[in-house]
Amino acid sequence: MSPAEARLKEVQSNMVPGEWEQRVNLAAAYRLVAYYGWDDLVDTHISARVPGPEHHFLINPYGLMFDEITASSLVKVDLDGNQLSQSEYSINPAGFTIHSAIHEVREDAGCVLHLHTPDGTAVASCMEGLLPLNQTAQLVTGDLAYHDYEGIALDHDERPRIQKDLGTKNHLLLRNHGTLTVGRSVASAFERMFHLERACTMQVRTRMLGPTAYPVEKLVIEKNEKLVSDPDRSDLRSTKLVWPPLLRKLDRLDPSYKT
Repeated sequence: MSPAEARLKEVQSNMVPGEWEQRVNLAAAYRLVAYYGWDDLVDTHISARVPGPEHHFLINPYGLMFDEITASSLVKVDLDGNQLSQSEYSINPAGFTIHSAIHEVREDAGCVLHLHTPDGTAVASCMEGLLPLNQTAQLVTGDLAYHDYEGIALDHDERPRIQKDLGTKNHLLLRNHGTLTVGRSVASAFERMFHLERACTMQVRTRMLGPTAYPVEKLVIEKNEKLVSDPDRSDLRSTKLVWPPLLRKLDRLDPSYKT
């Protein structure tokens, strides 16, 4: 048995039912973030809840690039930050603060995805925030919250404020910091982030053209926001329509995320 096979056997022996599938999907999300150029060296983080009542979740080993992460390398932790799976790596302490805050209070938080992209951070750093300038932004703005910057998130006392500011929303702009999405599944958190990031890029490009944004009727904005307000419909679209072809893309590029 090779060292990689021994490692995989060790990880799988300590799993609850459904955990391996969650690990594979989360590892896929890390690889896709790298593929789309949303990563930030070894920083930023994505977490996924482990099935069961304990609120345990999986997060990246701190020190691997996102295109190196595999299902078996993900670290399982509890809400106190204790590592429940063996790893030569620790976890990002700021990542733990942010993700544990959300997993603690949101039973529907199957996945939490946080980034520091240039365009996402630019919009998060603007007074106006994200505006419903276009169709893509209108998929987000009705479900968007804001959290003021308090410095690098090492202080666990910040968690109640993150929880309060996010509330029941699934998109969050962390002021002067970055973007964050929540989904019932890894698939839905990823698709929400795709729309959020693209909306931020569209706004940055529109603003570069000057004060020329064509106005959208308020009733049209409300119509579009209502169309995407059903979480069941949103998750079904993500898991059944969007996620399978993304996994096929990864399988063509490098299927090692599944190991």
